[in-house]
Amino acid sequence: MASPAIAKFSDELSTAAAQAGSSVVTVFARRRLPSSGVLWRPGVVVTADHTVQREDEISVFLPDGKRVPAQLAGHDPGTDLAVLRVEAPHTQVPQFGDPTQLKLANLAIALGRTRAGNLVASSGIIGGIGGEVRTWRGGRLDQSIRLDLSLYPGFSGGPLVSVDGKILGINTNGLGRGRAITIPVVTVNRTVDELLKKGYIARPYLGVAMQPVRIPESEQGKLKSSPAGGLIVLHVEGGSPADMAGIVLGDVIVELQGRPALDMGNIRGVLANSSIGDTVGVTILRAKEPKELAIKLAERAAKSR
Repeated sequence: MASPAIAKFSDELSTAAAQAGSSVVTVFARRRLPSSGVLWRPGVVVTADHTVQREDEISVFLPDGKRVPAQLAGHDPGTDLAVLRVEAPHTQVPQFGDPTQLKLANLAIALGRTRAGNLVASSGIIGGIGGEVRTWRGGRLDQSIRLDLSLYPGFSGGPLVSVDGKILGINTNGLGRGRAITIPVVTVNRTVDELLKKGYIARPYLGVAMQPVRIPESEQGKLKSSPAGGLIVLHVEGGSPADMAGIVLGDVIVELQGRPALDMGNIRGVLANSSIGDTVGVTILRAKEPKELAIKLAERAAKSR
């Protein structure tokens, strides 16, 4: 028989799930398996971008059991967030908590909704926590929150909930390369603001496809930093910043803005700390000879699905 203290705590968890669950929805935006979402603001649903695989015929199961059509307002692969607009005048938006107050091993709840609209939960602990982090897709998360709990199929896009029923962020399996992570509230708010205005997040890009290569020792001495490797250009997008700067197929990029271009992680780091309109210096090897170029960063055009 459970002790009174355990029974009381169990009831408190149930209350927390019910409180946050009044803002959790089912999102039908891909074949077969639906995902979850949160009525983040009046008429605005936030979900995981990787679960939104079409632009038309999207619908949402509201907490009251009503299924309503939804329109894609914008999406951002970098933070794995998508925003939908719905007609839901009588629904409740959640209370938000402060994820910066989380501590390692704090208990937390992940919520979702099923195809039938039933609220479901998974519990566990905060498995890792840290400061600002860049995703492998180029987005910026204000806080790193790794979960030690199961995000079952359909849970992505649902909320992480504190034991007092407040939403701390949006959960996803789409950014952690198989690991469950939470996109914190402050990141979600910033992204939602821009997606509602523009439909996408403006980020600078180069417009090239590259892969790492080794630089022969005989050529390393021609370069200031004597790098052991670089990135060979396999494709240049027409009209892209790299194309406009004169980058051509076969060039080997060895430095970008004074930083070695040993892998794509270094390139993403430079771009993440740059703004649209900035000019970055690039050192390349062309026909075994070094060459200095300047690339003016531009905004990548929004892509439809």
